Amino acid sequence: MPFFKPSADAAGDRFVARLQALIWVLIYGGLLTLVLGLSVQRTDDTLGWSLVVGGGVVAAIGFVLIYVRSRIKQQQ
Repeated sequence: MPFFKPSADAAGDRFVARLQALIWVLIYGGLLTLVLGLSVQRTDDTLGWSLVVGGGVVAAIGFVLIYVRSRIKQQQ
């Protein structure tokens, strides 16, 4: 017995898989940029804060997309 049941809608599965990949890229990329901004902030305050804010926004978008993904109804 397989762990995941195959879906009749292959296009929907592909969309969900791409969405999940995008979510993790946004979260990890945003957090990495945020940490880089904290490091750069020691030498250039303006650039550092720009990276911190930009990384935080990108990570927040990733977290919001987790909620959006949880609300998607998959056809059985």
